Amino acid sequence: MTSESFNASVHLVDRQVEAGRGDHIAITGPAGTLTYAQLAAHVAELATGLRLLGIRPEERVLLVMSDRPETAITILAVMRMGAVAVPVSTMYNGAELGTLVRDSRARVVVATPEFEPIVREALRDAPDVATLILTDTPDDTDAPAHRWADVLASGRSDQSGRSDRTDPPYATWPDSPALWLYTSGTTGAPKAAMHRHGAIKDVCDGYGDQVLGVRPDDRCLSVARLFFAYGIGNSLFFPLAAGATAILDPARPTPAGVIARVMEERPTLFFAGPTFFAALLASDAPDTAFASVRLAVSAGEALPAEIYRRFTARFGVDIIDGLGSTEALHIFVSNRPGQVRPGTSGVLVPGYEARLLDDTGAPVPDGEPGHLYVRGDSIATGYWCRTATTRQVFQGEWLRTGDTYVREPDGFYRCLGRSNDMIKAGGIWVSPMEVEARLLQHESVGECAVVAYIDGEGLEKPVACVVSAPGRSVDAGELIGFCREGLASFKRPREVLVLGELPKTATGKIQRVVVRQIAADLLGKRP
Repeated sequence: MTSESFNASVHLVDRQVEAGRGDHIAITGPAGTLTYAQLAAHVAELATGLRLLGIRPEERVLLVMSDRPETAITILAVMRMGAVAVPVSTMYNGAELGTLVRDSRARVVVATPEFEPIVREALRDAPDVATLILTDTPDDTDAPAHRWADVLASGRSDQSGRSDRTDPPYATWPDSPALWLYTSGTTGAPKAAMHRHGAIKDVCDGYGDQVLGVRPDDRCLSVARLFFAYGIGNSLFFPLAAGATAILDPARPTPAGVIARVMEERPTLFFAGPTFFAALLASDAPDTAFASVRLAVSAGEALPAEIYRRFTARFGVDIIDGLGSTEALHIFVSNRPGQVRPGTSGVLVPGYEARLLDDTGAPVPDGEPGHLYVRGDSIATGYWCRTATTRQVFQGEWLRTGDTYVREPDGFYRCLGRSNDMIKAGGIWVSPMEVEARLLQHESVGECAVVAYIDGEGLEKPVACVVSAPGRSVDAGELIGFCREGLASFKRPREVLVLGELPKTATGKIQRVVVRQIAADLLGKRP
């Protein structure tokens, strides 16, 4: 057993206070502001209060919370006391949430008030849960719950009533469990990727420091929420590790709401996904809205080159696109500030290695498509209680990402899509993303997804599902001709379907499985 001590909560918070940054703003936004000294005190108090409730090291604490100071405090407090923070999506219904609560074996659930009804429903079928903590006054007409503020207050005093008796940080080490993040990833049903304390420092030292170059004067605003790997890095790990400021907003992100927050809070680093960048372009946001932002970041799915060009031309802000995953905790391939190659995911982030393999497991040369594998210290230790899936995805030191990529000779990686999204048209592989990139160059197209349609003879054909740009109308024949002019003929969509919107996940990713079904239903009705 290692004797090296490391606690991610101490690294993120206490270290800044010890460095003399206690008066600097750590967290701000419409739900409240905390300095580093205040944050450190509250984290220690809540950790002690949770211990007094009977929570033990390495026990899971599940969070159903919007982005607010209490959420950050809870995550950090759970890690400080050696327990495991499990923030989960606030988009689930009661039955879906109940499945995750049971799967995690959590005995403690913490929730913000807007999710209390859903949490109450979930707990009816989760007999292992012994403690519910609510950040507002609990509804006494239902099962009893603890007030978050009371748990915090209990940590300020020991049982004799003396103040300032908070517990010291638990003696964790880099390999101690710190954080579980649920993901469906490449294998369907939600499963918990298990992350170590040391992995949090790894992503901060690699992507946060060496790619973003986060500085103490930075202010970070993320559209992705804290319960996502992308969001927790953007809004908690990176700013706090650098002594910067995190802007937290509990409201559901909308283009209008985010623009208002950007103009009020003046962030310097802005994080979103391709779908949200497209939505911002379709909004009536003033061209000066992002004047305070020195750099924007995109992840979640590949950023089309055309969206990059439109956004930077209109708002004057560079976007660096990158590839990450819940299993890797954050981004491991990324463009660099001032060195963006539109339409690519960039180059490897320091600390990571990658390889591209064909279906037989043999390496492919530069310029040829292959299945992307990555390794680095931030990779999760596996999935909770998913032995078969863990062995499929985590292969020795390597993580199989489920993406098909091409590596260019100078080290830039270009995404061809999820491995199971590739289309074989006329016996030749077609990348949906390549066709989508072409479609987005047409002025009538606001959003699009290219999927496979199986015709009556059992053959795959590319079909484009498009949403028109504001004030534009789509001509299907014109778009097919436009693709034929800019792509090899076999890559052109055989059909164009105009939709009012594209179905998306809670993270804003296009639900291609649903799009394929919509296309099949619409085309199947044609004579």
